[in-house]
Amino acid sequence: MKKRHLKAVFAMFLLASGVLAGCNSQKTETTEKKEETAVEDRKEEQAEQEEAEHEEINYGEAFKEAVTELEKAKEGQDVDFDKVIHIYETKLQALVQKRDAEFEETIDQHITTALNAGKDGSMGKMVVKQIFDKLMQKVFYTTIKHEFAEIEENWGNKEVVKEEIEEAKEFYAILQSTVEKRDAAYGTSLVDTINGAFSEIESAVEKDDALAFALGKQVVDKTLMKTFYLATGALPHGYATKTAAEAKENAEEAKVEQAEGWAFYQSIYPYMKKHAAEEADYILNQFDLQTDVKTLDPAAINKAFIRGLAKVALHEYEESEENWGQDKSVITALEGALFIDMIGNDIKTLLGEQAFATLNDQAQKYLEAAKAKNKEEAEKLLEQIEATVNTVIEKAK
Repeated sequence: MKKRHLKAVFAMFLLASGVLAGCNSQKTETTEKKEETAVEDRKEEQAEQEEAEHEEINYGEAFKEAVTELEKAKEGQDVDFDKVIHIYETKLQALVQKRDAEFEETIDQHITTALNAGKDGSMGKMVVKQIFDKLMQKVFYTTIKHEFAEIEENWGNKEVVKEEIEEAKEFYAILQSTVEKRDAAYGTSLVDTINGAFSEIESAVEKDDALAFALGKQVVDKTLMKTFYLATGALPHGYATKTAAEAKENAEEAKVEQAEGWAFYQSIYPYMKKHAAEEADYILNQFDLQTDVKTLDPAAINKAFIRGLAKVALHEYEESEENWGQDKSVITALEGALFIDMIGNDIKTLLGEQAFATLNDQAQKYLEAAKAKNKEEAEKLLEQIEATVNTVIEKAK
């Protein structure tokens, strides 16, 4: 949102007061203040210029243009890497660097290295395309998270908050085709879930309901995480399975599939690493481009995902218990339920449909108990949830 030139107005006031006062000491002091405020004005003008440039960039169009050029490699055509690098450096890189700084990532380094490797021929063109494509999708995903954080910081200022929601929706629009592909492959309704969550978020803002916003935000976030899981390690349509199948026929093409899996996995890895480091690192190593595609084990990757995401769910429930009676208890209760849902099909395979239906029902009832601050009911449900989730972890070994 555009800032008013309050500092400039303040500077003019200081200057005027200095001129009106006749003594040399006041003139010296005024000169110093004038210089200080001039520096501040330049900084503010620069910030506003950067903000204007940010608003003028259509990230979706820039991303699409770059991917379209890289996609030429699929048909055996020459790729103009100078063009792609120019698009990246002038339109996308600043956004990537901001998210790198915010989330302590090195995505810019990965993308820059890949594009230069594509240009000099040291990396396959389609591998470069997948790395660029999927890592940029991670940046758009973390930018949605950034916009949600901005909403929380500016809560109470509806005008600002509504602008941030629109920006979040614009970045989601870039990712929607990825979500649609998973819906088509698995028969899920992730797009509807995310659209519904955004509607809940908008309603929460109108009602000044911060908790409802926080819950809607989690649904968007974790549904996108589920999308990335379905794209990477889920059976039978994840890139782990695709890579292993392709490796039997064409190792070069399998490397492209492996790159897709690796790049998509970057959106999940940091979260899983915090609470299931062993599983997180195993998956990362399997998708690593230095790993022989013929050794990729999709069943083992899938089980590592199940164990890892189940451990994350248990952590969320621990957080809920520790923060009982506060909004955070309700929020983490929902997160626990969403991580269970993330591996829902896997739980059905391991324990049966009825067992999953019971677990899902318990997770929903626990969320309601957390909202109602019914501790006795919550403790009983949590004991049952934790027992089942621990059984899932054991079965997935």
